[in-house]
Amino acid sequence: MKIERITATPLNVHCDVEIAGVKKRTNLSCVVVRVDTDTGLTGCGFTAITEEEVVACIVNEVAAPALTGLDPRRTEQLWDRLYWLLTPRGQSGYASHAIAALDGAMWDLKAQAAGEPLWRLLGGARDSVPVYATFGFGFLDRDALAEAAREWVAQGFTHLKMTVGQHALARRDEPRTLRSVIAEDLRRIRAVRDAVGPEIDIGIDANCSLDALHATELAQGARALGVTLFEEPVTHNDIGALREVRTRSGIGLAAGQNEGLASRFADFLRAGVLDVLQPNACISGGFTQCLRIAGMAQAHNVAIGNGGTWPFHNMHLHGGLAHGGFVEYHHVAVLLCRQLFNGLPVPAGGRMALPDTPGLGFAPDWDAIQRLAKEPLSRGKGKA
Repeated sequence: MKIERITATPLNVHCDVEIAGVKKRTNLSCVVVRVDTDTGLTGCGFTAITEEEVVACIVNEVAAPALTGLDPRRTEQLWDRLYWLLTPRGQSGYASHAIAALDGAMWDLKAQAAGEPLWRLLGGARDSVPVYATFGFGFLDRDALAEAAREWVAQGFTHLKMTVGQHALARRDEPRTLRSVIAEDLRRIRAVRDAVGPEIDIGIDANCSLDALHATELAQGARALGVTLFEEPVTHNDIGALREVRTRSGIGLAAGQNEGLASRFADFLRAGVLDVLQPNACISGGFTQCLRIAGMAQAHNVAIGNGGTWPFHNMHLHGGLAHGGFVEYHHVAVLLCRQLFNGLPVPAGGRMALPDTPGLGFAPDWDAIQRLAKEPLSRGKGKA
């Protein structure tokens, strides 16, 4: 099998969100990569949470010429070639996203050629994965947040996640203090806890928006409310700050979804600052690198989980590996995926069954993707 053509399509897509009676229109950026082969098989790769035009340009103008004519099933060879082409001195960022999208398409082709669903090719540890619902967004007031929590529990979810921090460090010019931000966060967490009771697991995610001082104060208060995991509490995923938050608060910490190099995960493990490592197959260099990261985590007896969303790709990683963990069912991201792909699985009872069909097990809607690419918003800069 040989690669004949690689095409990346940048998208910025409207998502109409309705949660607990609250409606909001937002939009998400992503890049869909198509890899055509001389056998007639077509692979699909995906990345998101980045500047879509930049990543698509990297794929189309730099990576595609270097990979055309090669065998897509030789994922180690192709990944190594991409690494030295795009990140020869340890750069990350856009390059990691481009590699992730390309690597995902190659694994899709590899699994299709083998006649196996990807999760089985990755190890086949389980045929369904546990999921948690990310629902607690900043545009919901406390009452709507509590109602949304009840709705997700009624759907069978026993693990929930809500956002905190509200991009505080990036918005320091606003007339509010960081302490007032975390004080409101604690009121919001209490509203959710009161709504769902003590048996439901609640996690929080600051999206790297706090410093160590305020993240520690928030973590201490959240722990008293039964919060079990704090994701990306501090800016830059700073290892010293993570150590301070973890030591002073006693709460479990998770991070890594936006890291592009396996060496960063090695640094986290050596420092012993995370309880859950979060490599993301659509961001952290694809399945090839996520397998390496998962292996390091298992060797250190540290759990892995899916942060940074995109459950329909990451479910294969966590279903394939015995060390796999929870997959993030991010409501807004799922709305985006439903516009791009057909045949997506739906969770039931807090788990998501993995597909039996070869490859990713769901089909890109290439007509819809091309239609969305032509819409004026698709070249815009809006982010969720």
